[in-house]
Amino acid sequence: MCYDVKAIHYAEHRRAKREGNDERAREIQKKLESMGVQMYHCVSGFSHPHLLIYGQEEPAIPFVAQWGLIPHWTKNREAAEKFWNNTINARGETIFEKPSFRDSIEEKRCLLYIDGFYEHHHKQGKTFPYFIERHDKKPLPVAGLWSEWLDKETGEIVKTFSMVTCEGNQMMSEIHNNPKLNGPRMPLIFENEDEADAWLDHSADTKSLRSLIKPLKNDILKAHTVKPLRGKNAIGNQPEAEKEYIYDELNTLF
Repeated sequence: MCYDVKAIHYAEHRRAKREGNDERAREIQKKLESMGVQMYHCVSGFSHPHLLIYGQEEPAIPFVAQWGLIPHWTKNREAAEKFWNNTINARGETIFEKPSFRDSIEEKRCLLYIDGFYEHHHKQGKTFPYFIERHDKKPLPVAGLWSEWLDKETGEIVKTFSMVTCEGNQMMSEIHNNPKLNGPRMPLIFENEDEADAWLDHSADTKSLRSLIKPLKNDILKAHTVKPLRGKNAIGNQPEAEKEYIYDELNTLF
């Protein structure tokens, strides 16, 4: 499953740049800085970072949400903290039925833009991290679900999200071979802006949404091994996190 991402330019402020509105892009950047939103070279969903997402209500205006969806009906903070680590990802095949996600798939779909993501390959009891990105290095539009939860202890409305995942494509089947999982997975990445817009379309029905839940074409992405992301030698949120690192004991997959 995808728990680590790189998010540097947030789609270069998706709509603003897409529409050639540089002034709007600068405004968004200032807003992000004022809210303390970081740019991440490598961040784990289990640290519940604040990232920029685009919702259905106002698709041109991004807002900040925390990674790890808390359903709106969650009773208290103790229950919310239990949800956090279990809702970093949302399996696209079950989001229409699962109580945690079925309200959000109806009216709170979102997009997040990442520069790439990290996944681990398993071999002879060891794991080897890979960084995956587009060949052209453009940001990846990823499907998400979000929610608003009222913390009754503080009165704060907390916005959170999950990243939607789908079956892995051929490349991911070679990388993501975790023996504990039933087959490879990958983020639900849209090939183009038309597909991304369709995910946010208010008029989309279940059939049309299901048609969008599919692996990205194999030739769009590329991958290479990187330094450890876990344990005492973890590189952390550093620019070098995505740089290629060769492991002598691992035959190159690509």
